[in-house]
Amino acid sequence: MPEAKVTVVKLIVEGNRFEILVKPDLALDYRLGKRTDLANVLISDEIYSDANKGSRAPSDKLLKYFKTDESGEVAKQILLSGELNLTTEQRRKMVEEKKKQIIDFISKSFVDPRTHLPHPPLRIQSAMEDVRISIDPFKRADEQAKIIIDALRKVLPLKSEISKLTITIPPNHSAQGYSALKSIGNFKSDEWLADGSVRVTLEVNAGMKGRIIDKIGSATKGTAQIREDI
Repeated sequence: MPEAKVTVVKLIVEGNRFEILVKPDLALDYRLGKRTDLANVLISDEIYSDANKGSRAPSDKLLKYFKTDESGEVAKQILLSGELNLTTEQRRKMVEEKKKQIIDFISKSFVDPRTHLPHPPLRIQSAMEDVRISIDPFKRADEQAKIIIDALRKVLPLKSEISKLTITIPPNHSAQGYSALKSIGNFKSDEWLADGSVRVTLEVNAGMKGRIIDKIGSATKGTAQIREDI
């Protein structure tokens, strides 16, 4: 059965219902910040109290709750804050994308305490399926991960570990290597040496250690010296 090409966005304020009719995919893009204007998003400029019945919302209610009765401005507020009914395909895609983000977050932040290495993504995904994790497509991945990790620990050993790395970058790659490091990890100290090289000490989640070593190796053509402090 084909997906609906029109859906309703509903916002209830102090018991008063306000609804707009929108195109599902374009409305979702707007909600996610992928679009910055309402062009082609709205089916009509009407603000309804009940779209199914064709009942329009009174202007005095719009002024009271939205501080304007200009339909475009009201529609923006409803679209951003209201309840957007996702199509089946939209929900499926968003849940899959959010699941990937959650798995990536767990892989970066936690390790297997037996090996001190990150669990492979497929293992984390399998564990999530085993404990029947429910994913909210709109909620931030890191927020959901906190709850999901507690459930996963029933079937998957997880430990948050911090590694301390001291990285010395030679002069010919010091500027580029330093810039690469600034975007990752938690800087504890940095020191520019007399010969133009730079020594940086940073703390990182153990799950990120391998990726950081690869990144700094690429930025310095493998010339950086990396020491893990115990």
